[in-house]
Amino acid sequence: MKHTICCMVENKFGVLARIAGLFSSRGFNIDSLAVGETEDPTVSRMTIVLDADERILEQVIKQLRKLIDVIKVIDFKNEEFIDRDLMLVKVSSSSATRKEIIELATIFRANVLDIGSESCTLEITGRESKIEAFLKLLNPYGIKEVAHTGVVAMARGKK
Repeated sequence: MKHTICCMVENKFGVLARIAGLFSSRGFNIDSLAVGETEDPTVSRMTIVLDADERILEQVIKQLRKLIDVIKVIDFKNEEFIDRDLMLVKVSSSSATRKEIIELATIFRANVLDIGSESCTLEITGRESKIEAFLKLLNPYGIKEVAHTGVVAMARGKK
């Protein structure tokens, strides 16, 4: 089962490597990882998505809490949260298919970032399921390139 956890960590060099090392040394795979500075420039927020059972998830959280640079670990397992992903996709297009691709983008609330003579570059944000559905519909046109961020997440309601 996929789990989303968030770590508030000290914003300094080496922290990402230590956390990634914790996962790799224990044979855990990270499905998605996004890191960025918070409203406090001394703190970074790491959003990690992993596919694990409850026992492994519990072990990962305990290990993360032991790391010196980790300020707080939030497990979204029992909380309502908002998560979003970002993808840029370059798809083959011609004058004949461009209108159809732009209509798909409109339906999915994607942005058209660039139109060339042989391709269109689109930007889409949303839940992973929305992004996968969009990609599936673009596939017949010929996907040339994809750049995909990691998931970012935040609890609903109060801080």
